[in-house]
Amino acid sequence: MKKFVNNLYKNQALFYKVFLFALTAVLIVYLLPKGGNFKYEIPKGKPWQYENLYAPFDFAVLKTEEEIKQERQAIMNNHTPYFVYDQEIAKAAQTNIAEEVKQVFSDSIYKIRGKKLVDFVNTTLSDIYEYGLLQSNNRLDPSQLIYLRKGNEAYEIPYKKLIKQNGVRELVNAKIEDANLKDFENQLLEVFFNTIEPNVTYDNEFTEKELQSKLSNISYTRGNIEQGSRVIARGEVVEGNKYNILRSLKNEYESQVWSGSNYNWIIFGYSVLVALALLMLLLFIKKYRQDIFENNVKVTFIFFNILFMVILTRIVVNFDINYVYVVPLCILPLTLKAFFDARLGMFTHVITVLLLGFIVPNSYEYMFLQIIAGIVTILTVSELYKRANLFISVGQITLVYIISYFAFTIIQEGNVADVNAEVLLIFLLGGLATLFVQPLIYIYEKIFGMVSDMSLLELSDTNSKLLKELSEKAPGTFHHSLNVANLAEAAANEIHANAMLARVGALYHDIGKMRNPTYFTENQTSAVNSHNELEPKESAQIIIDHVINGIEIGKKHNLPDRVIDFIRTHHGTTTVYYFFMKEKENNEEVEKDDFRYPGPIPFSKETAILMMCDSVEAASKSLKEPTAGVIENFVEKIINKQMEEGQFLNSNITFKEIQVVKKILKRKLKNIFHLRVEYPE
Repeated sequence: MKKFVNNLYKNQALFYKVFLFALTAVLIVYLLPKGGNFKYEIPKGKPWQYENLYAPFDFAVLKTEEEIKQERQAIMNNHTPYFVYDQEIAKAAQTNIAEEVKQVFSDSIYKIRGKKLVDFVNTTLSDIYEYGLLQSNNRLDPSQLIYLRKGNEAYEIPYKKLIKQNGVRELVNAKIEDANLKDFENQLLEVFFNTIEPNVTYDNEFTEKELQSKLSNISYTRGNIEQGSRVIARGEVVEGNKYNILRSLKNEYESQVWSGSNYNWIIFGYSVLVALALLMLLLFIKKYRQDIFENNVKVTFIFFNILFMVILTRIVVNFDINYVYVVPLCILPLTLKAFFDARLGMFTHVITVLLLGFIVPNSYEYMFLQIIAGIVTILTVSELYKRANLFISVGQITLVYIISYFAFTIIQEGNVADVNAEVLLIFLLGGLATLFVQPLIYIYEKIFGMVSDMSLLELSDTNSKLLKELSEKAPGTFHHSLNVANLAEAAANEIHANAMLARVGALYHDIGKMRNPTYFTENQTSAVNSHNELEPKESAQIIIDHVINGIEIGKKHNLPDRVIDFIRTHHGTTTVYYFFMKEKENNEEVEKDDFRYPGPIPFSKETAILMMCDSVEAASKSLKEPTAGVIENFVEKIINKQMEEGQFLNSNITFKEIQVVKKILKRKLKNIFHLRVEYPE
């Protein structure tokens, strides 16, 4: 048991990676659509390149979206609205109108003409309420048919049959004129306006209910294909009805109800493919990015980004499949390039796109567009910390999306007229969303404790609080750091290392000298040397301590670990040679480890460059006659000694690259120490 625990402890990093790999695979498989995948791509407008396809089962042919849309529009245009007829209002008016006539007309007129007047108003009222008096005038065509509901019965009548409230006066006046009752026009109008009330209203609820019922009964299929029938032959062009039949077959194939055993096999298949893709990524990192593979935080960061993109795409697909290109997938290679390098960013992007191919429709088109956009992202984005570069790159990415979409539309539809402006807008939105990469990188830096070029740019500002403090307390060290930064940046550019990281590391590598600045020769402004009063061993310890002090100061000021690595490694495990030899003069049995820096030795190209530049720049101050030959021998001697001591064994830097660094240092030092023309007195 104890042995097992010890093995578990020793291999905890490996077990964590296995756990992370399994967890990511499970979550991605969970997010993938469940069901069978149609094994053929449907290339609209192109010849069918597979073998003859026969229907594996009976299935219905789906109508196109355009056909369904037209059918829905036709139903809505031809739908008959419903109106409600209130019989109680009509009865009440017929009951009260005779009494109203008696009250409006004088007794003398009523006695003489009463019967005729009552008969007239009853007849007119019957005409008004035959189909009803409409409360409000709806904007309908007069000839349009409507349903008029009286109780439980509904009658189909033209809309013009309904009397509108604003047309009552005109109707009554016409009736009065026909009955030769013009002398009693005002009294009769008063009778009608005091008696009649609208009794027909538009039944919006029932009309909508009937409309929805008709819309829900729309058939989404037209015709059936029997099992064994040939769907398409090899070489036939996939267009028109053939395309619809293939689309219907694919839809039916993927939406069938699967049995438990089939479902389990599908999950197994997905798991194998997802695990295989993630395994390829892990193997790539292990083989070509060993430093990243050994850092669990960095591996977690990469897998988190893949999972984040899968989740985001799945959410958008569930919301509306048409907005799938709004997901700014190019953020993935942008982010990984900012923190790592372009090759890892591209490889991870391709793996992610392959996984997303299981989720999105038209997977070939989607993967083609996204891989091309990812390549453009990697090729165009450089120096992400410059805002203009990001905007230019986003514009190029969006342009590539649009051009590719145009090409696919022409292939599939045969003309440019079918280009959808809404899709172009979606590409623009996706491009704008890509600009979110800068705040996202800042968030990642805080969460995962990593550093990007944008943070390095901020740290390279010599007006920052820590560098200003260094310039005030140890001005000689500050000047030395600036010189080393210039040398390191030039050397890093030449061997394609991270020049910004090398420069920032050089600026901060000696901040530990602020604790005891006068014990370092570059800060001594008088002839008095502080080491004269100390033993060589004590002096050596003060010199060595500037590394430890620098690490403490760096952590106190929240410098990123990548920058603190330069402080930790810029002397590697070399010795403070001057004080070692001084002690050796007095004591033959001196312990060399007492004069040795704690290390570790450099473990990246950038930290190796700093060690070379720091040693050469510092020692160059002792050159009395810096001729070209002296400088070349001087640089060779210092760097060769570091190589003999094995200081670059862990830094992944080649002999050829070291020779290039030497060449740069020689050239730079010659420029620094060049002799001016002697002016005549």
